[in-house]
Amino acid sequence: MRKSLVRGGIAAALDIGSSKVCCFLARVDDNGRPQVVGIGQQASRGIKGGTIVDMDLAETSVLNAVHAAEQMAGTTIDRVVVNLSGGYPASATVGVEVSLNGHEVGEADLRRAVAYGHQTQLQRQHDDQGRQMIHSIPTGYSIDGNRGIRDPRGMFGEQLGVHMHIITASTGAVRNVSTCIQRCHLEPAAFVVSPYASGLACLVEDEMELGVTVIDMGGGTTTIAVFYENNVIFTDVIPVGGNHVTSDIARGLSTPLAHSERMKTLYGHVIAAPTDERELIDVPQVGEDENSESQQIPRSLLVGIIQPRVEETLELVRSRLELSGFDKIAGRRVVLTGGACQLPGTRELASTVLDKQVRLGRPTHVGGLAEATAGPAYATCAGLLNYAATADVAMPGEASPEPRELGGLVGRLGHWLREHF
Repeated sequence: MRKSLVRGGIAAALDIGSSKVCCFLARVDDNGRPQVVGIGQQASRGIKGGTIVDMDLAETSVLNAVHAAEQMAGTTIDRVVVNLSGGYPASATVGVEVSLNGHEVGEADLRRAVAYGHQTQLQRQHDDQGRQMIHSIPTGYSIDGNRGIRDPRGMFGEQLGVHMHIITASTGAVRNVSTCIQRCHLEPAAFVVSPYASGLACLVEDEMELGVTVIDMGGGTTTIAVFYENNVIFTDVIPVGGNHVTSDIARGLSTPLAHSERMKTLYGHVIAAPTDERELIDVPQVGEDENSESQQIPRSLLVGIIQPRVEETLELVRSRLELSGFDKIAGRRVVLTGGACQLPGTRELASTVLDKQVRLGRPTHVGGLAEATAGPAYATCAGLLNYAATADVAMPGEASPEPRELGGLVGRLGHWLREHF
């Protein structure tokens, strides 16, 4: 377990989204399973498309959410694991090799290879200013060119190779989120891209092993993660989400945003039905008094606004997967998470557009969640708890966010001895 992410047996997760800010506090039992003891939630303000656009409003939302969770748990926190959906996260795969000189592969060799890959990527970032590394995850090893090795410890060879999945994001966006959290007197212990966290909360072992695509449909963004052989091997983000559907309804029917969100929740559907033409919905008009008569429209008109936007989002996901080359590796399994996937008919439409088997993902690896907070909308926040509590299981050998210098002559000598003997 990562001691730095769990303080006093308490793991803290903060999901900063475009529609809500959610904070979970959990006690971690001896088996590494989080049991939620505190929940706080606030409507997002000052956040658009996963990116902070008003620091003061965002700070207020985060403060209120964290305070509510602390009150419920009866404890205070000073560090949180935070999701990242803005900042245009980008995926890359790098491969590096280190010399073994014929000796047995040990823990120090793995650390040396991962650190070398981490350092190589950091040097590349100097040529590409404005990007910051979020994850560096080993996805496979090779010895003397023999690939497909999952754990090379105890094996012999001349060259140890490691293939790493590197995820970077815009430095400005990451710093803005970090500054907002620090203004709330908290420290961001780690950043985790949203679909990765959702996968940790919702996926079963066989899905992660055989290949699966996690699609996290949030308010401002739709994020993608491909898992294969128990590792995340690709991530991407599309700047379209459930709030765009709400905006389409508001513009198409000339109704206030609050009413369009209510109509989407109560009457929204992604697939048209024969009865929609006969069912009428009251639509208040923008700028008119509440006492004035509302316009009435058939439900089919509402569905006709929602369906094209959701279909467009799923088609963008399909094209991104095809361009990445990971579409076939991911197999025919898709898991939908996020609040926007709860629109009736989304699962069926996704199955048609993506030509894959689709299910809704709910957080299953976290205990203590009430029914209201156990749905797809809370998968990311629950996954952040899993990341904090079982990071060594979920991410074998992941490099630390910042390379640490070995202090003093004794430290360097000890490191050299561990590497060579």
